[in-house]
Amino acid sequence: MDRAVQAEEKSWTFGASMPREASGPWASGELTFYRLYDVGYEIDLARTSRALAADAPERPRPVRGEAQAIQIPNPPVTVRLGSESIAAGGQPLPIDLSARIFDFGVVSVRGRMSWESPRPWEDWTRLGALAGTGAEWGACFQRWRDQLIDRIQPAIVRPGDAGVVEDYTIFRFQRLQDAARRPLPISGLTDEHVARLLFGESRPLSESARRDLLSPRFSYFDDDLAVLTWNGALIVEPSTDDTDVEYVLEFANAQLLELRFYDSVLDRQIPRIYDEVAAARRGFHLIGRRYSRLLAALQGRVADATELVERVENSLKVTDDVYLARIYAAALEIFRGRTWRAGIDRKVSIVRDAYTMLNAESVERRSEALELIIIALIAVELIVAWLSR
Repeated sequence: MDRAVQAEEKSWTFGASMPREASGPWASGELTFYRLYDVGYEIDLARTSRALAADAPERPRPVRGEAQAIQIPNPPVTVRLGSESIAAGGQPLPIDLSARIFDFGVVSVRGRMSWESPRPWEDWTRLGALAGTGAEWGACFQRWRDQLIDRIQPAIVRPGDAGVVEDYTIFRFQRLQDAARRPLPISGLTDEHVARLLFGESRPLSESARRDLLSPRFSYFDDDLAVLTWNGALIVEPSTDDTDVEYVLEFANAQLLELRFYDSVLDRQIPRIYDEVAAARRGFHLIGRRYSRLLAALQGRVADATELVERVENSLKVTDDVYLARIYAAALEIFRGRTWRAGIDRKVSIVRDAYTMLNAESVERRSEALELIIIALIAVELIVAWLSR
């Protein structure tokens, strides 16, 4: 972040009218708001890196020793975009923008807001409720996304705006303090504190709601913590260089977006398939050329769906049950990844059934056509024989 933005950051605060929780925790760190877009069928990351060479793009991987259990054949490209101020709570909020580009056609635009000095928990809660809301936020992220796409356009295979967007918010704290500004251990954060931060609710959630909506607490060391929900996560990590948890959570969100996208594609295609089958059945055509064209189209749709899902799922593989792997698996479970995958499989099965039915009908029509041709030839032979007497 440049000096001008740092200066603005130091002067920025919530309005005095906003109440502060005097007895609650204080924290220093950052909030990152993610907005993920599907921009095409596939992205050539090598060409993307060359197109963004002026901004020194990187292709980082998780750096922990136990991260060797996570295999990423084609690491995404990460690039800094710039800085901007967006209104939040009636005041300008400085954000640092960057992007991560995945080979399966997803672009993640990130807005990061950070404070080195501790802030009351209530301030972080209100900031989380404001981040990403309002037309100005949407316009800002859309503008940076469009500028990025213009630069990497040649690297995008079958570009297009899918209209499917995924949002996620991550709170990352380096230090925790109690109301007396003494160091606060991880155990000092109650589930009520975490739930209020991640859901932005002014009223306390019930115990059953907290149990159902919050993931178990994940810790690798005594002083770190990760708690996940469907729309955000809390990470406590004293080491500023260790961003592995954010990495796998962003990856899981990108995979979720792609599954949601193709599920919507199949939702649109299945009624169209029924119409195409009905249209192909109309009229008289013995050898089923219309069926041949439709069969080829159906086969292409099945191949596209299968290839896309396999490419998404193979983009990150877990080979052992370690800390990051457990967080990744929990994120997929919370995001209902299996449910989206099952829905896609069911719809692909419908397309396959339509293909099988249509192929059988096409074969039957061809058999009928051959039988008619044979009968016609026999009849011609008999007629010729009778006339030649």
